[in-house]
Amino acid sequence: MTKDNQEKQNGRAESGSNSKGPQKRGDRRKNNTSFKRVNLERKRPQLSRGEEAAAKEAPNTGKKPRRGSKAGKDPRAKLKIIPLGGLDAIGKNMTAFECNGDMILDDAGLMFPDDDHPGIDLILPDYTYVLENADKLRGIVITHGHEDHTGTLPYLLKDLDRTVNIYATKLTLGLIEGKFAEHRVKNAKLIEIKPGDEVKLGCFTVDFFAVNHSIPGAVGLFLQSPAGNVLHTGDFKLDQTPIDGITTDFGALARFSEMGIDLMMSDSTNATNPNFTPSEAEVGKTLAQIISQAKGRVIIASFASHIHRMQQICDAAVKNGRKVVVTGRSMIQNTDIARRLGYLNISDDNLIDAYDLKGIPPEQVVIMCTGSQGEPLSALARIANGEHKTIEIEEGDTVIISATPVPGNEKAVTRVINQLAKIGADVYDKSRARVHVSGHAGAEELKIMLSIAKPKNFMPVHGEATHLRAHAKLAEATGVDPDNIYVLENGDSLELSARGVARGEGVPSGIVYVDGLSVGDTSQDVLDERNTLGNQGFASVAAAVNMKDRKVVGEVQVSMHGITGGDDYYLAHEAATTVGNALRKCLSKDGGAKELRKAGRDALLSLLWERTKQRPMVVVNLLEV
Repeated sequence: MTKDNQEKQNGRAESGSNSKGPQKRGDRRKNNTSFKRVNLERKRPQLSRGEEAAAKEAPNTGKKPRRGSKAGKDPRAKLKIIPLGGLDAIGKNMTAFECNGDMILDDAGLMFPDDDHPGIDLILPDYTYVLENADKLRGIVITHGHEDHTGTLPYLLKDLDRTVNIYATKLTLGLIEGKFAEHRVKNAKLIEIKPGDEVKLGCFTVDFFAVNHSIPGAVGLFLQSPAGNVLHTGDFKLDQTPIDGITTDFGALARFSEMGIDLMMSDSTNATNPNFTPSEAEVGKTLAQIISQAKGRVIIASFASHIHRMQQICDAAVKNGRKVVVTGRSMIQNTDIARRLGYLNISDDNLIDAYDLKGIPPEQVVIMCTGSQGEPLSALARIANGEHKTIEIEEGDTVIISATPVPGNEKAVTRVINQLAKIGADVYDKSRARVHVSGHAGAEELKIMLSIAKPKNFMPVHGEATHLRAHAKLAEATGVDPDNIYVLENGDSLELSARGVARGEGVPSGIVYVDGLSVGDTSQDVLDERNTLGNQGFASVAAAVNMKDRKVVGEVQVSMHGITGGDDYYLAHEAATTVGNALRKCLSKDGGAKELRKAGRDALLSLLWERTKQRPMVVVNLLEV
C-alpha cells in the first residue's frame, strides 16, 4: 500500500482535532464513517516462506527475491522507540515507533485492577502522546489477541479523530471486531495479515513472522526503517509440539539476523524462570486423565482467549463421552469466534447450552467457564457462591483452575478455591497437577532467541522490573555488550540512528483508570481516598459558627463510620468536645473558614489516633450564621 493511499485512509472521522491534542470526552461530533468488517478467510495461518519457496513463486526475472535484501540506511534519519506501557507490570503493553514524520503503534493492551484499585474496572496505558501525534499515525499492528495487547483499542479508537488501519492475524482480528461491535467503534479498518507478510507503513516496512504462544495467530515483528532495523518478538515460547502445529519461525529469525538487527525488543514475562517452559500438550494429557477419572461433573476455569487449552478440553470431553457446556460472557463470545474462524473444532452435537443442563447426568458434562483469576462476577465465582443461574456445584464434582493467578489476584483465587472446598468439590490447580503451563518463554528459551537474533542492542519489554533486569542479564550472558542493553520505564525513549542507539527525550506517560462509564476521570487521589475509607473509616464534623462574633453556635456534631469504637457514646462525646475546643481556639486567633476546617480535622485525627490508632478520612462542614 502506498503512502498516498495510506494517508487517504487516515482521514478525520470523529472530533476534527489535530496535533494540538485530543478534545475533551463528550465534545466529539457524531462519527459518520462506516465500520468495514474484515473478510476473514478460513485458511489456518502458515509459517513464513523460506528463500527457496519464495524463489519458486517469484517471476523468473533473473533477480533474487526482494525478501532478505538489506535496506539502505539514511544517515540523517532517527527512529524513536517509545514504550507507553508494559514496562512496569504484566499488562497494558503499548509501544510507539516514530521516524521521518511517520508513526506506527505496536499493541494497545490493558491490565486488570487488583486490591489497590477499589472500584476500578480496567487500567489502560496513557496514550496521550498517540493522540497528540495522530496525524503521524500510519497504522496499528497487533501481535496477538490477548487483552493485555488489545484491550485499549476501543478506548483509543474512540478518542482518535481519524480512521486507522489495524493489522493483525485472522483470529486476533475476529476478537478485536467483537470488541469494536460492543463499544460501537466505527473508525477502524481491519486488515488481515499472515506470518510471512510484509506491509509498508509510511517509511516503515513491517515483516510479520510466526511465534508460538498460548493463543493462535501470534506473530512477532521485524521493522525496517531508514534509521535501522528493530526486531520485536511479541509474546512467545519455543514449544516444539504445539497444538496447532505452528512453531516459532527460526528461519525468519535467522534471515533477519543476517539483515542486521540494530535493536531487539523481547518478551520478559518468564525471564526469572531458569528452565524451558513445558509444552501445552503436557497440559492436555493431565486434563484428559483428570476428566477420565472424574465421578461427577467437571468444571474447568481458564482464560477465555486460551483457544489451545479449550481445544484440548473439548477433545478430552468428547473422548470420555461428555458434553461440553460453555458459560461466562467472554468465554461464550470467544468460543463462538474461534469456532466460526476454524480455530476451535467441536461439533454442535457435543455442545449444549447451560440452560439445557437439567436432566443430564453429572458424569456426562464438562463445563468450561471464566473465573480463573477469582473475579467476583465471573462464572466460577458465582458457581462457588451458589449464585449462578443454571449451574450448581455438588459434593464430588471436580473443579480445575487451569491458569496461574496474575500477580495481585492470588488472594481472590484462594478465596474461590476455599469456597469450592467447603462444598466438597475436588479442586485441582497448578500446585496439585500440571493443569497449566505458561505461554511465555523461560530463561533458556530467551537465550536461544538472543543467540539466533544476535542483536547489536537489546531492550527487554513486557514485564515487571524484576523480569526486565533478569532478561537484561540473559542478554549479557549471550554476548550483548552491557553498554548496549537498555532497561527503560514507560514514557522513556530510545533513539536509533546510523550512529547507534542512545536514550532520547521522554514523553508523557502513566495510567488511565476505567471506572464504570468514566474513562480517565478517576485520579490517584480518588483511589487513595477509597483505600482510606475501606481501611480506616470515615468521620464527619458539622458545626455552626458566627464569624462576626467569633464563636461556635450550638453543639458540634461528630459522626463516625467504620471506625473502631465509633459507636461508643463516650468517644463520640469526647470527639465533639475536642473539635469544639479547637474551633473556638482558632476563632480567637481570627482564623478563617479554611483554618477552621484544618483545626477541626487535625484535632479529630489526633484524638482518634490516640484512642484507636486509626487515621480515617475526616470531612469538616461549617455553617456560617
